[in-house]
Amino acid sequence: MSGVRNIMLEIRNLSVHFSSYSKGLKRKSVCTIRSLDLTANAGQVVAVVGQSGAGKSLLAHAVLGILPSNSTVSGDITFKGHRITPESAERFRGRDIALIPQSVAFLNPLLHVGTQIARAAVLNGLPAREAKKAALLALERYGLPSHIYKCFPFQLSGGMARRVLTATATVGSASLLFADEPTNGLDVATAQETLKHLRELADIGKAVVLITHDIEAALQVADKVSVFCGGVTIEEASATDFINSGRLRHPYSVALWSSLPNNRFIETITAKSFCSLNGGCPFGPRCEQAAEECCQQMPELIPLRNGKVRCWHACG
Repeated sequence: MSGVRNIMLEIRNLSVHFSSYSKGLKRKSVCTIRSLDLTANAGQVVAVVGQSGAGKSLLAHAVLGILPSNSTVSGDITFKGHRITPESAERFRGRDIALIPQSVAFLNPLLHVGTQIARAAVLNGLPAREAKKAALLALERYGLPSHIYKCFPFQLSGGMARRVLTATATVGSASLLFADEPTNGLDVATAQETLKHLRELADIGKAVVLITHDIEAALQVADKVSVFCGGVTIEEASATDFINSGRLRHPYSVALWSSLPNNRFIETITAKSFCSLNGGCPFGPRCEQAAEECCQQMPELIPLRNGKVRCWHACG
């Protein structure tokens, strides 16, 4: 796997709050991400893992500037050294930074899928006369017959729609790609082919952020794994650290790996169990090593054994 070290994406101390109004029009703010850090280099696949509700998908939406209007974002996001603002996010979106979304609702129900893929190709700078050919090649790449070009989204199965989303995002020349659960609903062979293509995109110099709950699948193509827990980045580790789980640094990472069926299948924390703990570690309520400081203050993300960890009592 590539060792290119040019930083494509760097996120520091990202937080996302959502405002809502309860009865009596009392405004309240809900924090969904409170301290998220991530770095993705050119030539690298970074897998972002964690249970549902950890903030994985919101990460991509914050970078792309597609969060709803009731959201408030703080922290620093840079793409190729340029700070991303709401204005620049719109400029980068689609052409330089692409998203394979988790929901098939991102497809326009009123347009043929081929038209949507071709439009993405044009937005990425391809001449209009070449767009249809590029769209057909993209469909072929993901095992879809050419007649799918003239189908509407409702005529596709869930797995086929997901392949169309992937084709749409990868038809252009974007240098940073977010893949949000790209293998959901796919058969094993197609899922493997999708992951292989993401690896190939990284190998030609793109940066790929693979957002997934399937750690074992991600390890087949990832260079690095970023572990999210309750809206917090709690560890960055190489893929090999998971294969040799004794090298993991945070108790949550160890518990998450141990919970997989092929491992010890030990129950870990559920998303509903996460709480802010007045700014403390989100894994505190279920961590056997938790002490008073864990429930009161969240530590910095610090280097440890060629990775990073945010823990007062880091493993190893």
